[in-house]
Amino acid sequence: MFRKVVTSMLPAIAILATCSIASADCEDCNKSESCGTKTVCQRQYVTEMKTVTCTEYKKETREKTYKVMKRVPRTEERTRTVTECVPETRTKTVNYTVNKKVMETRSCDYQVQVPYCEEVEQKYTVMVPVQEEKTCTYTVQVPYCEEVEQKYTVMVPVQEEKTCTYTVQVPYCEEVEQKYTVMVPVQEEKTCTYTVMVPVKEEKTCTYTVKVPYTEEVEQKYTVQVPYTENVEKTRTVKKRVPVCSTKTVQVRGGHWENQMTEMPSCGTDACGNPCPPKMCCKRVWVPTCEEKEVQCTTYDCVTEEVPYTVCVRKCRTEERTRTVCVPKCREEERTRTYCVTKCVPEERTRTYCVTKCVPEERTRTVKVQKCREEERTRTYCVTKCVPEERTRTVQVQKCRPEERTRTYCVTKCVPEERTRTVKVQKCRTETRTREYEVCKCVPEAMTKEVSYTVMVPQEKEEKYSVTLYDCVPEEKTCTYEVCVPVQVTKEVPVKKCVMVQVEVPCDSCNDGCCGESCSDCDSCCNDSCDKGCQRKGCLRRRCR
Repeated sequence: MFRKVVTSMLPAIAILATCSIASADCEDCNKSESCGTKTVCQRQYVTEMKTVTCTEYKKETREKTYKVMKRVPRTEERTRTVTECVPETRTKTVNYTVNKKVMETRSCDYQVQVPYCEEVEQKYTVMVPVQEEKTCTYTVQVPYCEEVEQKYTVMVPVQEEKTCTYTVQVPYCEEVEQKYTVMVPVQEEKTCTYTVMVPVKEEKTCTYTVKVPYTEEVEQKYTVQVPYTENVEKTRTVKKRVPVCSTKTVQVRGGHWENQMTEMPSCGTDACGNPCPPKMCCKRVWVPTCEEKEVQCTTYDCVTEEVPYTVCVRKCRTEERTRTVCVPKCREEERTRTYCVTKCVPEERTRTYCVTKCVPEERTRTVKVQKCREEERTRTYCVTKCVPEERTRTVQVQKCRPEERTRTYCVTKCVPEERTRTVKVQKCRTETRTREYEVCKCVPEAMTKEVSYTVMVPQEKEEKYSVTLYDCVPEEKTCTYEVCVPVQVTKEVPVKKCVMVQVEVPCDSCNDGCCGESCSDCDSCCNDSCDKGCQRKGCLRRRCR
């Protein structure tokens, strides 16, 4: 820290030395008749050793004594009364109830639904067909066969014959002449005019402004913080631990054993199935006690103490200086450039192209039209009630692929017609019937038996036992701890010092020199040069630098 302080103060010392040497040069200049040589001061850095006093902290080992409460054991013999349980067998008569099973016959009425058949006249609607021809394009599924193994169920039949009349649409073919229109393609040439944008290059000149950079020297004032050191006395707070003896009340927990008779519930049954009687059991129970005792203890209180110490504080004072700074600036300059612009000029062109048109043409063809006529037939069919049976067979499965065709077909529209028929309807009537059933009933019966059980009879006796008690005894202990103690130490520190050394330099001309006829001329020379930015070697004015 001291080294930094000395280094920062060197410029101020050098300035004072320069001013004193400059005035001495002016006096020598007035005395000398000829200006052949002149004395100039130059800066030179010299390293010197300086003695400095500083505070260092040294570790010091100290001892302290403190009290610890130690527990010392002691054995004491005591007498207590113990209750022991002796088993004793006793007999008692127990009454219990047994449930006996008795069978009883009962009767009840129930209802049955008996089925019967009844003939009923039923009205139904028949749709009478009316035919109409239409032409359409349809997709036909063209069949092809494929063998597949198939599981099927065979129903074992119970057959019944029935006769019915039905109407069949019998198909027949009829040739019909049909007119259709075909679109015949015809090509035709056409001419059209279109516009194309043709690119044309054109040169243009434009003026633009450029900012040209340049530097300008400006005198600038700035503030410097010149450091210096100052010793300041301060105090710090140190905390110390002081032992304090006191007494406190402590709860000591003890107790004794007691015998208690408890009733244990029975688990299980005897040979006859009756629950076992409860048992009396002697149980040993610990009864706790609590006593209060006064014990001595040592506590440590913290005491604060103010200790003085000296601190070397570094402070700064503000000093204003002047310097010449190069500031970058820009001036505007106009320039000219030539560039190419591409423009598009419209141009009309002609082209010939072919157009295909479709002309409609009517043609005739003969088409087979499928029609149907109605035919009434009678058939006898069996109604079979079957029992299912599963079998396996190889079956040719018919699959289809789609194919598009055109056909003329008859559309049959049906007109509803109401008719009457006789139908057998199955109905049920309710019948009441009676049945008998047996019920198992349990009748309770009281019985007696003798049961043996064991009872624990308590007997008291005295016995001796040992108890360990602990006494608190104070004991002194010593411990070591480290403390940092401030010590004033003198050290030698290397310091860099700027020294002005006088050097003789040949003078170019007596009249042009800074040191003229008198010191007043020297001052004016220095003042003029400082205003213009003095570049003169040996001019030691502070503002020139």
